[in-house]
Amino acid sequence: MATLRFKALGDLMEKKAPQMQWPEDRVPDFYGELTFNDEAMKKYLQTSVYKQVKAAMASGEPIDRKIADGVAAGMKAWAIDHGAVHYTHWFQPLTDGTAEKHDGFINYGPDGKVIEEFAGKHLAQQEPDASSFPNGGIRATFEARGYTAWDVSSPAFIVGSTLCIPTIFISYTGDALDYKTPLLKALHAVDKAAVDVCQYFDKNVTKVYSYLGWEQEYFLVDQGLYMARPDLMLTGRTLLGNNSAKNQQLEDHYFAQIPERVAIFMRDLEVQCQRLGIPVKTRHNEVAPNQFELAPIYEEVNLANDHNLLVMDVMKRIAKHHGFEVLLHEKPFAGVNGSGKHNNWSLGTNTGVNLFAPAKNPKGNLLFLTFLTNVMAAVYKGQDLLRSMILNSSNQHRLGANEAPPSIISIFLGTQLTAMLDSIVEKVSDAKMTPEEKTALKLGIGRLPEILVDNTDRNRTSPFAFTGDRFEFRAVGSQANCAGAMTAINAMVAEQLVEFKKNVDALIAKGVKKDEALFQEIRRLIIESSPIHFDGNGYSDEWKAEAAKRGLSNITSVPESISKMVTPHAKKVLVESGILTDRELEARAEVEYEKYVLKEQIEARVMGEIVINHIVPTALKYQNTLISNVKGMKDVFGAEADAMVENEKELIRKISEHVTIIRKETQAMIDARKAANAIDGVDAKAVAYHDNVHPHQDAIRYHVDKLELIIDNEMWPLPKYRELLFFR
Repeated sequence: MATLRFKALGDLMEKKAPQMQWPEDRVPDFYGELTFNDEAMKKYLQTSVYKQVKAAMASGEPIDRKIADGVAAGMKAWAIDHGAVHYTHWFQPLTDGTAEKHDGFINYGPDGKVIEEFAGKHLAQQEPDASSFPNGGIRATFEARGYTAWDVSSPAFIVGSTLCIPTIFISYTGDALDYKTPLLKALHAVDKAAVDVCQYFDKNVTKVYSYLGWEQEYFLVDQGLYMARPDLMLTGRTLLGNNSAKNQQLEDHYFAQIPERVAIFMRDLEVQCQRLGIPVKTRHNEVAPNQFELAPIYEEVNLANDHNLLVMDVMKRIAKHHGFEVLLHEKPFAGVNGSGKHNNWSLGTNTGVNLFAPAKNPKGNLLFLTFLTNVMAAVYKGQDLLRSMILNSSNQHRLGANEAPPSIISIFLGTQLTAMLDSIVEKVSDAKMTPEEKTALKLGIGRLPEILVDNTDRNRTSPFAFTGDRFEFRAVGSQANCAGAMTAINAMVAEQLVEFKKNVDALIAKGVKKDEALFQEIRRLIIESSPIHFDGNGYSDEWKAEAAKRGLSNITSVPESISKMVTPHAKKVLVESGILTDRELEARAEVEYEKYVLKEQIEARVMGEIVINHIVPTALKYQNTLISNVKGMKDVFGAEADAMVENEKELIRKISEHVTIIRKETQAMIDARKAANAIDGVDAKAVAYHDNVHPHQDAIRYHVDKLELIIDNEMWPLPKYRELLFFR
């Protein structure tokens, strides 16, 4: 291992940044050329087929098989013109990644000769083997049949020589086995519920869209150094490693000049993304050394989510051409910031109104306050469900540290908006408002745009922050599928809006004027959800105590968090709305337990192997070197050497102490892992890994990292943090 480490360092010193050749055309000239977008459809589809596809995309309804044949013919011609020889249904199983099975366009014709074939049936549906994908007990291994079905709302694209068709993934019995299916249902639910509420204000609103702007954080490390770290290769994070003397203390990496080699990688990545129709726009250095961020222009949630998954795949492939490995784990390095994926979320109408943007008149701001307070109420009621969608085996290392939102879910609003909500609570009573009260309140709401201009500071400690015209959910992990969080948020808000309309209609039926009914229900929601509103420092111990007094949950255990996916409230939000069946929801919880157990199991095994095969032998080898030195000194100087070798003897003693504890803790970890594996019930097994296995890993790491400070640098088998984080 030491040889690998120093060879990698030597190769890195000689490495030069590659000189890439990019298109000479301007971005608008090649943007989306590998996407079957509107321009391509107009060119390759018959006019009647094009119109029906556009209508289906707008309505969300499936297209019939005859139209699918016409689309397939045009799509095949376009794909072949762009060098494609295979096609695949590109889907999102519950593995957190994507999956695809490639089929060639070739087939035998009537005369026995090979022809190129791609019919509507190939476009609309495929049958990949579903037996080995996570399913949470929905199906047995021998029941392999599963289906992928074309998602017409997300355009097909070409990667390499393969036409990729975004699809949903369901079992033979119709159960959803992916992230996309419930996401699409949640988007439909929030659309319907939001339109119903918008009708109070504008009868022209017939469609509400959900938008997402993700910010993708990631680390880059040299490929050679990565290959010399078994923990990075097998788990995505460094299970061992002492902090570098310099890491991010000076914050000199944040927004600093992008290193040349990285800038060339970024430009290559941007070109490939833009050719795929992904509107990447922003890039910069993040806080930790060798940490960076990529962000696009906002898109509708379904397409944005597809693009994020595609970006993560493209990013990894492009990085290898530049001698890098991309690390998307939420906490690849201890002692420096981890990586998140901030989800900037908003709702907009077909009339062009952002429902989270203050307007220029009282009516528009009443609409704004309606949706603002309903989001607050939804997050307050659904805090545990929301957390269960983002707290997992990797994100647990990031959440709650002084770098990322805590595990306590809260909403940041800002001083001026808080004052406005307070005034509503003070002015609106359960009784009918006087004309003076109504006038004063409307005038106050009418001034809202003026006082909200640039006054909502970005609270980095808030998991769910209002940032002027959107909410930023900062707790999503960097390698996560955004669909989990987006499904929960949109479903929770849809359920809350349905309840809101029911309550307002009930007040109107009792003779309360519409505006007064809206005000009264808004006031009730402000009061009800007030515990979730917090504008202070979410990292502080004082907030933890205050949150407990407010009744907010602070769950840091992944198994406990997963259990909140199947509470009565979660089932009300996801099952009663038709987004998931009870069976599907229970299965997803079981899948999350399984993933947690397997990832913790892998980490424990990898750590045990590294410690026993590399760290302990290296420590003993260095210890023997010291012992030989002590003996040699005594042979030369006799009794006089006792004082001379006191430091060496102390080092020998420390190494022995650390090695003894490491061996003891490693064996205890192995025993705890075996005991956990013998437990029936994946939920109980997950608890055992959390409570009994993981603590041993923390103890082992502490003593290994102490050895790293003692042992000769040339003998240490693993690339160190200063090498991983600072070599370009």
